[in-house]
Amino acid sequence: MSSDRIQTGLWIAFGLALLWLLYVLSPILAPFLLAAILAYICNPLVERGVALRVPRLAAVLIVIAGLILACVGLLLVIVPLLQDEIILMIGRLPDAVDAINTQLIPWLREHFGIRLRLDAASLRKLINDNLASLQGVGMHLLTSLRLGGAVLIGVVTTLLLTPVVLFYLLMDWNKLIARVDAAIPRDWHRKVRALLADVDAVLSEFLRGQLLVMLALAAYYSIALSIAGLPSALPVGILTGLLIFIPYIGFGLGFILALIVAALQFQGLSPVVAVLVVYGIGQLLESFLLTPYLVGDRIGLHPLAVLFALMAFGQLFGFTGILIALPVSAALLIGLREVRTLYLASRLYRGQSSNIET
Repeated sequence: MSSDRIQTGLWIAFGLALLWLLYVLSPILAPFLLAAILAYICNPLVERGVALRVPRLAAVLIVIAGLILACVGLLLVIVPLLQDEIILMIGRLPDAVDAINTQLIPWLREHFGIRLRLDAASLRKLINDNLASLQGVGMHLLTSLRLGGAVLIGVVTTLLLTPVVLFYLLMDWNKLIARVDAAIPRDWHRKVRALLADVDAVLSEFLRGQLLVMLALAAYYSIALSIAGLPSALPVGILTGLLIFIPYIGFGLGFILALIVAALQFQGLSPVVAVLVVYGIGQLLESFLLTPYLVGDRIGLHPLAVLFALMAFGQLFGFTGILIALPVSAALLIGLREVRTLYLASRLYRGQSSNIET
């Protein structure tokens, strides 16, 4: 057996062992992987601070503090407003049923012969009973979490451990990269460095470009929905912009939420039409201006591929799989490009498999 085959077998065994370890250790890897992704995104900010003669420790602390403040501020804005809006929507459901009984159902009966009748009184009683028992349900859920709080402990551990891991990664980022570079076999060093540079180009352009798209769309939807007179335009707009990271599903969830809020105003079709116009323009901005300009079509990560990767890796490895979906997708993309290049240069493709002259 040749040495090349032995090396190939060893690398395959190493890859399989790595996948097995990832599967087994996935419940505890979330804070480390999340911190690694954040470090990858935030390290350029730290390096910029160091270039401005800010001590690296201070630059790291400033970046982490800014990240924490941004997350806390976002939660403080979104959660209370959404909570108020949900309570308001639940309170308006009986009025919505009355509107359906007096407007929609007669139209359906006249044009299609459909006979329906919704009981608004029963729905109002059901809602009042449930609202009165929310405190009891909350206590029951709290008790359940105390009895079997593995999920709660995992969430708290991730929230507490991620900033710590992020701090050490940002402090030693250059040293870690140098150690990885030194571990690459010298015969493969140039090729592996080129491949890693391609992966970094694809991943960095996608992540940082997508972040700019999310921020731009969050601002657009918040302002546009506010101009359209939609209640809670700020949380709905911010959620829509942030959920854009999940292709199609994020836009759909924000769109449905905005439609529900608009429909429950009971002011005719004007709010609904306004939402349709706002989201139609937003989709055009995202597809034809923001994404091509900020992310770029040349990276090759199609939205459907991103969606499939998120769902597939999430199914296999849980939240840890979601965190590694994009880096692995970028690496696979570069690998497929290399395989395609080799295939196009091969005798199999070029029709030079035989040297027999006819």
